[in-house]
Amino acid sequence: MIKQTLKTLKKPVKTLDGLIARQIAADQQNARKIEILQSVKGIGPVAIGTFVAELPELNALHRHEISKLVGVAPMNSESGTKQGKRKTTGDRSSVRRVLYMAALVAIRHNPAIKRFYVRLLAEKKPKKLALVAAMRKQLTIINTLIKNNQSWVDLTASAAAPVVATATTSN
Repeated sequence: MIKQTLKTLKKPVKTLDGLIARQIAADQQNARKIEILQSVKGIGPVAIGTFVAELPELNALHRHEISKLVGVAPMNSESGTKQGKRKTTGDRSSVRRVLYMAALVAIRHNPAIKRFYVRLLAEKKPKKLALVAAMRKQLTIINTLIKNNQSWVDLTASAAAPVVATATTSN
C-alpha cells in the first residue's frame, strides 16, 4: 500500500516538473539567463524557475547585497555589550530553500563547490556552516556569471591537473 501511495504522489510531481520545464523553454525574455543557469552543475529546472521568477535582482546587485537578500550572508547579532553569534536571515526564504537543495547537489557534482565545502570541513567548521557557505558561493558564482553574460565551464582536462572552474563567454 505504501508503494502504491508513493507512486500516486509522484504523478503530480512529474506533471509539475514537466510544466516547469515547458515554461522555462518558452521564456524568451530570460532565455540567456536560463541558458547560463543551465550551464551550472547543481542547478536544475526547479532552481532555474525559482531564480528567474523570484530573484529578478540577479545581476543587478553586488555579491554582498544578493547574499543578504537571499539570507545566506552571516549578520552580526549584537546589541550594546551583548556579543552574539552571526546568523543568516533574509527576505527570500523560498529562494533560500531551493538554493539549499541546489547546494547539496553541487557539493556532490560541482568540483569547485565540493572543493570549497571539503576545505571548510577540513578546517573543522560545522557542517551546517560549510553548507551555508557553499550556498553563498554558489549564489555568488551564479550572480557573477549572469552579470558577465558567461556560461559556466569546468576545466577538468586531465586527472593530474587541478580542477579549475572558470567562466567563458558564449555568443
